[in-house]
Amino acid sequence: MKRVTLILSLIVLVILPNELFPQGNLVIIGGGSRPDYVMDTFIELAGGKDSRIIIFPTASYDPLDAGEFYVREFTERGVENVDFIICTRETADTEENFELLKGATGVFFSGGDQNRHTAALLGTQLLDKVKQIYNDGGVIGGTSAGAAVMSKVMITGDEYLAGEDDEPFSIIKKGNIVTAEGFGFLDKVIIDQHFVERKRHNRLMSLVLENPELVGLGISESTSLLVDPEKKFQVLGEGTVVVYDARESDKIEVDENRNLSAQNIILHIMQSGDIFTLNQ
Repeated sequence: MKRVTLILSLIVLVILPNELFPQGNLVIIGGGSRPDYVMDTFIELAGGKDSRIIIFPTASYDPLDAGEFYVREFTERGVENVDFIICTRETADTEENFELLKGATGVFFSGGDQNRHTAALLGTQLLDKVKQIYNDGGVIGGTSAGAAVMSKVMITGDEYLAGEDDEPFSIIKKGNIVTAEGFGFLDKVIIDQHFVERKRHNRLMSLVLENPELVGLGISESTSLLVDPEKKFQVLGEGTVVVYDARESDKIEVDENRNLSAQNIILHIMQSGDIFTLNQ
């Protein structure tokens, strides 16, 4: 019986496309400085100094300057085959961009405004080709805004209910946090960045309570999450990753003032070297 089960499992793995079982890795950085060992890990996962790395500086307010900066960062680490793509949604799907992406083993998304990334790439063939790189075993990385886009539900940075004189994200209320569609490399989590430094607990808790099927991952600056093909998460960096898990909460409520409440939320505070999975 065990032999039959093993054979059937192997058949399923052969038949199902890589889109269902991506073979690649993710390196998701919470912003701030990027420790050498984090960037070296990204390069190693991409294939070392012989890798081909493409940068999308789309989120930056000066994408040309950002693109050139990231090229220098990678070349100074010994990667010679590195380039960047600047595009809008209207200019994304060109043969020139497809050619630049050809043979890439690593793709890196810059910081800035995550809405710029999605405005330029969502719904394009170019993004589909990036996802194919990931599905086929390449590594996808990003920092700050480039981290926020990794999840299917993306935090935009805006809120609905706060007044002009209120501190940013000072409430935990239903319907306050603005989200949009992200790139969806991960579909069972919500990613937040600059998390501890900018005290973003309220906005991530709000979203987790509104979407209890999703696990909230708050990544500190100078800290990354490495996600392997088995969806094992490992913290690597100088700070911590805060995990909010309401999947087993048995009482999530909203009162007449839109205040969210819950019981039995699981909280993890993870440091470099810690490993966790989303299995329940």
